[in-house]
Amino acid sequence: MNDRIEINPKVHHGKPVIRGTRVPVARILGELSGGVSLEQIEADYGISAADIRAAVDFARELVEEQSYHPITVN
Repeated sequence: MNDRIEINPKVHHGKPVIRGTRVPVARILGELSGGVSLEQIEADYGISAADIRAAVDFARELVEEQSYHPITVN
């Protein structure tokens, strides 16, 4: 587990958040994918660039752990 990401059932229903906040990792990823700059995300949510990088790294780790198997349709 990344030291900047927290999963706690008492915070945001157990969804991953930036530690010490209620800012969901998914929200950070959504902002980035929408083209919002790191600087704007930092200002909007009161988090650091290191927190944003940790959110991306957390998502990367989850994707790496998954196995994908194509389904063929007959």
